[in-house]
Amino acid sequence: MAERSLTLMAVHAHPDDEATSTGGVLARYAAEGVTTVLVTCTDGRCGDGPGGVKPGEPGHDPAAVVAMRQNELEASCATLKVTHLETLGYGDSGMMGWSTNDQPGSFWTTPVAEAADRLADLIRRYQPDVIVTYDENGFYGHPDHIQAHRITMAAVALTDVAAKVYWTTVPRTAFTEFGRIMKELGVEWADPDPSSDVPELGLPDDEITTWVDTRSYGAQKFEALAAHASQTENIFFLQLGQERFTELMGTETFVRVRDTTDAPVPEDDLFAGLR
Repeated sequence: MAERSLTLMAVHAHPDDEATSTGGVLARYAAEGVTTVLVTCTDGRCGDGPGGVKPGEPGHDPAAVVAMRQNELEASCATLKVTHLETLGYGDSGMMGWSTNDQPGSFWTTPVAEAADRLADLIRRYQPDVIVTYDENGFYGHPDHIQAHRITMAAVALTDVAAKVYWTTVPRTAFTEFGRIMKELGVEWADPDPSSDVPELGLPDDEITTWVDTRSYGAQKFEALAAHASQTENIFFLQLGQERFTELMGTETFVRVRDTTDAPVPEDDLFAGLR
């Protein structure tokens, strides 16, 4: 029998999230022969409609947005050479505090145990060696990202399959540089407020366990983000252009929160200790 290939599973909240923080690793590991599985939890209905029309505005048709974003997600996956795409289909909850948070069928109102059971079934089917998702705050406080974190960690506990589990993050030094570049481009960018109760984004560099070089796959990552054309108004990274985008976002960073390999950290490979 042929030896089973290593498998990476990334659990994301919306169509387009897969490209932002894990587009590089999805492309890199697919090129290295790793089986890649993307799980997208929501349908993206709270995204922009054609022409940039916003949720709640005249002309915003959630069903049409769902269909459009599914097509974009499939195009992104084709660019990143994702082996398997799985969509859980929960309703996009919108940003924290929106009325859509509490709509029936929204991901935010779905019991964690219910969604975790569905994700656990996928984990058992694909047997991922590595699982990637967000931290407890969903990186920036979006309810669907927080819920994706919750169901992933619950599913990991139910299955005990993955050898390694990671949360996406960004080094604070990179945020400083990104903010400077965004201001250069004329994009409104608020610097962190030390007096705010909102958790500061990212982590100090010395708290990051895993730094994966994905510069060789910068073009794929950029093209995967660009595939989500309906949301380009909100995807600031595309304003950088491909070369500068790759320079700034060519290393993807993670915090390792589960490990059965005893691979030393810091590490430069999600599969360190597994190959």
